[in-house]
Amino acid sequence: MAYLQLKDIKKSFGDVDIIKGVDLEIQKGEFIVFVGPSGCGKSTLLRLIAGLEPITSGKLLLDGKDITWAPSGKRDLAMVFQSYALYPHMSVYDNMSFALKLAGVSKAEIKTKVEYAAKTLNLTQYLDRTPKDLSGGQRQRVAIGRAIVRAPKVFLFDEPLSNLDAALRGNTRVEIHKLHRALGATTIYVTHDQVEAMTLADRVVVLRDGLIEQVGTPLELYDHPANQFVAQFIGMPSMNMVAASAIPSFSAATGGRLPSDGFLGVRPEGLRVHPKQAAAAGVPGRVELIEALGADTLIHVDVGGVPLIARQNERTPLHAGDDVAVELDPSVLHLFNREGRSVSA
Repeated sequence: MAYLQLKDIKKSFGDVDIIKGVDLEIQKGEFIVFVGPSGCGKSTLLRLIAGLEPITSGKLLLDGKDITWAPSGKRDLAMVFQSYALYPHMSVYDNMSFALKLAGVSKAEIKTKVEYAAKTLNLTQYLDRTPKDLSGGQRQRVAIGRAIVRAPKVFLFDEPLSNLDAALRGNTRVEIHKLHRALGATTIYVTHDQVEAMTLADRVVVLRDGLIEQVGTPLELYDHPANQFVAQFIGMPSMNMVAASAIPSFSAATGGRLPSDGFLGVRPEGLRVHPKQAAAAGVPGRVELIEALGADTLIHVDVGGVPLIARQNERTPLHAGDDVAVELDPSVLHLFNREGRSVSA
């Protein structure tokens, strides 16, 4: 039996349906990531689980207990917000222990729990400081520590890294991953950043317009997207999408499996770009832009009016404006019908 179950969860604000019927089962100890574009309903769904918004209809079960209408304080969940929501006049120790004090926990137990959380998060030397004396990453760790001391059944993270710069976001992401492994806690994490989703999740839940598009491991979604939306949302750069009639030789490479009104998808690493005079095969194109990223090189190419992006892990002598030949690897193609559903074998 699933540890946390969402059964036909719906949420409406007036006449506007935000969550349109979500069914999901989460196992104990799983790290689940909700991902999707802005406005897809991922944060709303998290708030419904937390009890911060009332559910319009449906059922929510935690460890076999119906918590659909339970107040947030009785759900045994802990939430970490995008804003750190720390008390500025309190020390790190007091911020982390505040909820326990309100619950009437003994001072000795509070001390033990706070010191354990501080050690786990490398915050021991900062317990006497106030939030203004901490960096953004340290403040976020304090917010996480405040959740840890409560030892909840489920941790809920609502875009916790959005306020951090790129380097700090990467470091904190690694810390959250290590923390999850150390605690083995059931975790639901909301983000719009697919890199966070791919690197943190045991399973990813892709949402669009209040509905689940696909659930699976990061590589299942990358290798076997259920539809065009998932195919282009997961992966950076996005999957190239070519109408069946746009590049006939590409469509021919599918061996007749591509519907005549469908779309051919190919990841950037499935394309190879060669100097035109050196290529024995391939369709002609022109280089529009070279993005030299060091370990990777992204080559933007125009093929008969169709923009494509190729990724290679070696550097290139090509320059913008060069005529080239573009080949694709037929073993990594994705086929979609007119409605955008996968028809790949």
